[in-house]
Amino acid sequence: MSVSIAVVGATGNVGQEMLNILAERDFPVDEVYAIASRRSLGQEVSFGDRTLKCKDLEQFDFSQVDFCLMSAGAEVSKVWSPKIAEFGCVVIDNSSCWRYDPEVPLVVPEVNPDDVVGFSGKNIVANPNCSTAQMVVALKPLHDRYRIKRVVVSTYQSVSGAGKEGADELFEQTRAIFVGDAKQSTKFTKQIAFNVIPHIDVFMDDGDTKEEWKMVQETRRMMGDDIAVTATCVRVPVFVGHSESVNVEFHDPIDEDEARDLLRESPGLMVIDKREDGGYVTPVECVGDYATFVSRLRRDPTVPHGLNFWCVSDNLRKGAALNSVQIAELLINRGLVGGK
Repeated sequence: MSVSIAVVGATGNVGQEMLNILAERDFPVDEVYAIASRRSLGQEVSFGDRTLKCKDLEQFDFSQVDFCLMSAGAEVSKVWSPKIAEFGCVVIDNSSCWRYDPEVPLVVPEVNPDDVVGFSGKNIVANPNCSTAQMVVALKPLHDRYRIKRVVVSTYQSVSGAGKEGADELFEQTRAIFVGDAKQSTKFTKQIAFNVIPHIDVFMDDGDTKEEWKMVQETRRMMGDDIAVTATCVRVPVFVGHSESVNVEFHDPIDEDEARDLLRESPGLMVIDKREDGGYVTPVECVGDYATFVSRLRRDPTVPHGLNFWCVSDNLRKGAALNSVQIAELLINRGLVGGK
C-alpha cells in the first residue's frame, strides 16, 4: 500500500530532514508534496534523487493526501492543522501547539505506541519537544523494569533547535570573533559563540523556562503522572545534536549491568559506554543518525536506587523529523490510515 504525503514547512531545517528521512527509509509513499508559505512558492527542495517545487500552503488541496507532516511553527499549526484535518488528512505536528490537548495523542513510537489510536478525535498527532523525545526513549525500558520515581535532567541543546536563525547566529558570531568584528545577538539573549546560555524559551512565574516546563509535562504525559521530573535547559555552541545529563531515582533496586543490557536491547537506542578516553558519544558523532546514544552509565550512590547516564541525539532527526515519520509508519502498520 502506498500513501501520499505533504510536508508543510519544507524549506526549513526540519522540513528538509523529513524529506530526507522519507527517502532514506523507503517510506511507502506514492506522491510527496513540498508545501511552504507563498513567499517560497516555486523554491526547489530535494527528495531523494528528485527535486520538488514548493507549493503554496493557502492554495494546496489537502484532500488528495493521506498525511501532512507539519513543521511550520505553532501559530501556523494552530490555524492550519484543524483545516487540513477536516479533509481527512492526518496531521502529524512538530510544534508545541497540540502537545497538551487531551484530544490529541502525544507519541514517541518506542515509548507509547498504543496512544496513537487517539488520533481520530481531531485527526492530529503531536510530536514531543526534541529534548523530551530522546530522553524518554532512554527512560522507557528502565521504567518498565525498575519503576522511575524521579528524574533530574540537564540539557545541552544545539543552536539548530532554535531554527536556521540560531545556526546562522553561531556562525556569524564565531566569524566575528576571529576577524575582530562586532558581535551581534538577535536570536539569543546573550552571545552564543564560545559561551553557554541557561535560558531556552520564555521564563515562567516559578522561575522555570518554558522549555523546562515542556520536558516535565511531556514526560509525565507519555510515561505517567507519578514520575517527578525537574529540568535545566541550556543552549550550547553546537550546530546539531542535543546532549543530556540524566539522573534517575527508581522505586525498585537497580542492577547497573542489567540496566545497560536493557538499553542495548531496546529500540531506538545505541549504548556506547567504555570507561576509557573517548569511550562515549558526543553530539558531533550523532549527526545524521537515527539512534539516541547512551554513554557514561553508572550508579548514583547518593540515593538508594539511583542511576546516571549521558545521552545524545540528532535533534533534527529523532527530536523532530524522524519521530514524525515513525508516527506515520505506526499508523500505517496498524491499519489506522490507508491510501486514498
